[in-house]
Amino acid sequence: MESLTSRMQAVQSPIIPVVGELIKNSPGTISLGQGVVSYNPPPEAIEFLPKFFAEPTNNLYKSVEGIPPLLTALAGKLQAFNNIEINGENCIVVTAGSNMGFMNAILAITNPGEEIILNTPYYFNHEMAIAMAGCRAVLVATDENYQLRKEAIAQAITPKTRAVVTISPNNPTGVVYSEAALRQVNQICGDRGIYHISDEAYEYFTYNGVKHVSPGAFGNSSKYTISLFSLSKAYGFASWRIGYMVIPKHLFVAVKKVQDTILICPPVISQYAALGALQAKEEYLQNNIGALAQPAVGIAQVRQLVLNSLNRLQGLCSITPANGAFYFFLKVNTQMDAFELVKRLIQEHKVAVIPGTTFGMDDGCYLRVAYGALQKETAKEGIERLVQGLETIVRS
Repeated sequence: MESLTSRMQAVQSPIIPVVGELIKNSPGTISLGQGVVSYNPPPEAIEFLPKFFAEPTNNLYKSVEGIPPLLTALAGKLQAFNNIEINGENCIVVTAGSNMGFMNAILAITNPGEEIILNTPYYFNHEMAIAMAGCRAVLVATDENYQLRKEAIAQAITPKTRAVVTISPNNPTGVVYSEAALRQVNQICGDRGIYHISDEAYEYFTYNGVKHVSPGAFGNSSKYTISLFSLSKAYGFASWRIGYMVIPKHLFVAVKKVQDTILICPPVISQYAALGALQAKEEYLQNNIGALAQPAVGIAQVRQLVLNSLNRLQGLCSITPANGAFYFFLKVNTQMDAFELVKRLIQEHKVAVIPGTTFGMDDGCYLRVAYGALQKETAKEGIERLVQGLETIVRS
C-alpha cells in the first residue's frame, strides 16, 4: 500500500521522549535534560480543590477563555508583577499551558506560507508549531552572548512576516534580554505592522539582581504584543497544564475559535488549583526559586553549584553568562555530533543533557544543561558526571 503523507513529516520529532528512551535503557542516569522544577505546587493550590468538587456544575464545560475568578486573579498578577493593565484593548485567555498559547497565536495570526521570525537558538516547540501551521520559521542568529540583534531582525522582515518571537528569560540559553532590546523589537513590530510574541514562561527565574521586563507593559503595545505566561515552572504546575496569554482584543474571536476546536475549555479542576496557587505566600517563591530575595536557597543555590562545576570546563566548552531560567547552553569545542555526544554521556557516564541541534544550532556541538529539576545533592552528582564525561569523551 502506498504510504500516506501529511504536513507532519516536515515537523521535527520532540527530543525529550527520544532522550527519555535512552535514559530508560541506562538505569541510574541523572537527567539534566527536561525543563521542570523539583518542587510541588503550593498547598493553597490543593486546598482550593474542594471548592471545585463542591459545585456540581463544574463537571460541565466552562468558558473557552477561562473561569471568571481566575481571569480576575490573573489580571491582578499582571498589574502587580508585569505592569500590564488589562483594559479595553487587550484581554486574557487561559490555556492548557503556554505551548498551547503559542499554537493559538500562530493559528490566529497567520495564513499558510507566511513567516514567523525566531531568534536562534530557538525553543523547539515554537519551530514545530510554525511548521504544523504550514508556515515558515525564518531564523535570525543572536550574537555571541545570545542577545538579540535588532538590525538582523529588521532585515529579516518580508511582506510575508507576521510576527517576531522573543523568549526572555530564554530557553535554551538562560539569558535575559534587556528592556532596551525588547523595546527595540516592539518598536520594529509596531512600525512594520506585525506582532511581537513574547514568551515569558520563566519570568520569575532571574538572578544577580536582574529584573524581568514584559513587553506588554510598554506604552501603546496592546495592539500588536502577544504575551505568553505559564504556571508550569514557578508553581511546580507542569502536569496541571495551565498557562495564559494576553492578546490584543481584535484577536479574541480568532483565538477562541482555535481553543474551542482543540480544547473547548482549559481543565476546570486545574483552573481552581491555579486560583489557589496564585494566592500562595511570597515565601513559597522565595524558598523554591531563591532568586527573588534569597540567592542562598532553592534553584538559585543549585544554579551556583552547577556554575562552579561548569567553570572547570573552560577551554573545553564556551559557557555564556546566563542570568535567567534554569539552563546553561554550552558550546563544546569538538567536531563530534551533538546527539552522538548526548548518547555517549548517557550510556558511558549516566548523565543526560539535550543536544543543541534540536534548538536549531547546527554550526557546532551545543548542549543544553537544565538544573531546575534537581535537589542540591543530586545536582552536584549530575554535574560532576557531566564534567567528567565531557573531559573523558572530548579529550580522548
